[in-house]
Amino acid sequence: MAAQNNAPLPDGLEIAGYRIVKKIASGGFSIVYLASDEDGNAVAIKEYLPSSLALRQQGELVPAISAENLPVYRIGLKCFFEEGRALARISHPNVVSVVNFFRANETVYMVMAYESGRSLQEHILRRRDKGEKPLVSERFIRRMFNQVMNGLREVHTNKLLHLDLKPANIYLRLDGTPILLDFGAARQTLKTDIPKLYPMYTPGFAAPELYQKNGNLGPWTDIYSIGASIFACMIGAPPQPADQRKTNDKMESHYRKLEGIYSEELIEVVRWCLKLDPLERPQSVFALQKALAAKVEPQAEPTMLEKMKHKISTLFERKKRSDKDADNTTIQESTLN
Repeated sequence: MAAQNNAPLPDGLEIAGYRIVKKIASGGFSIVYLASDEDGNAVAIKEYLPSSLALRQQGELVPAISAENLPVYRIGLKCFFEEGRALARISHPNVVSVVNFFRANETVYMVMAYESGRSLQEHILRRRDKGEKPLVSERFIRRMFNQVMNGLREVHTNKLLHLDLKPANIYLRLDGTPILLDFGAARQTLKTDIPKLYPMYTPGFAAPELYQKNGNLGPWTDIYSIGASIFACMIGAPPQPADQRKTNDKMESHYRKLEGIYSEELIEVVRWCLKLDPLERPQSVFALQKALAAKVEPQAEPTMLEKMKHKISTLFERKKRSDKDADNTTIQESTLN
C-alpha cells in the first residue's frame, strides 16, 4: 500500500488532559505535536499513525485501517506502546524524557518533555549554507558525540537498540547539549526470544545488517549509525548506503577528502565505525567513547623562522632538480651527437 498523507489532530483539541497547540513534525510512523498539560507546561506528544497502514481524513479523529493492514498495525501499536514504557524507565539527560503514554482514538500517544533547540541536521545544513570551513569543528564533534554516547549507553543498558540514529534524531538544546530522539525504529530489543519486527531504516545511516532478513543486530548496529552521523558532520551528507558499498565501496575517496581538515585519529574512528563487517566495528559504546576521547596533540603553528627555512629548503631542492635536469639534457645531446 502506498504511503499517504494523514490529517493531523486539530489545533486546540483536548485529549487525555492535554491540549494540542500545533503539529510540529510528521514521518512514516508518527505525527508529533506541541501541546500543553493541565498546568500549562509545554510537552511534545507523539501519535502512532503509520502512513502506509492507516488513513485519517480531515475532521476525523479515528484512522481508517483496512482488514488486511490491521494485524501489522496492531503489532506496530504494541511495539510503540512497549517502546514508550521502556523509555519511561530511562532517566538520562541525553535521552528524550517520556513522561506519560496513553491510548485514545484507536491508537497510542507518547508524551515527552518539550525542549527548545534544533536538530543536529538543521545545525549541519545551516553551517553548510553559510559555507563554514570546516563544516563542524572537531572539538564540537568529540564533545557532542561523547554526550550522545552517554545516552546511548543508557539505552543499551536497558536492553534497547535505537536503530534509526541520524542527525535528524539528535536534538541540540539551546545550550548545545544533545538529546537522543525518535526511537521510532527501536522495535528490536536485545532479547532473542521474541518475534522480530524489522525497522524502517535510513539509507546511508543504516548498518548493512539492517538490510538483511536475519541480520545480527546489536550495539554495533547503532555504532555504525554513530560513525555515519559523525561523517555527516564532517562532509555535510550521509555516507554511501551500505548496500551499495557491498558491490562498489567508494568510502576511501571520501575519507581522503577529510585529510588535513580533521585529525587522522578522528578519521580512523569513523572508518572503524563504518566497517561493513559488524565484528570489525567497536563492539560496545564504551569502546568507541574511549577511542573518541583519545587526546590529539594540536599541531603547533610554525614560527616565521621555520616558515623561511622551509621556503629556502624548497627553493634549494627545486634548483638542485633543475640543475640535474639540465645536466641530463647535456648528456643526452652529446650522446646523440
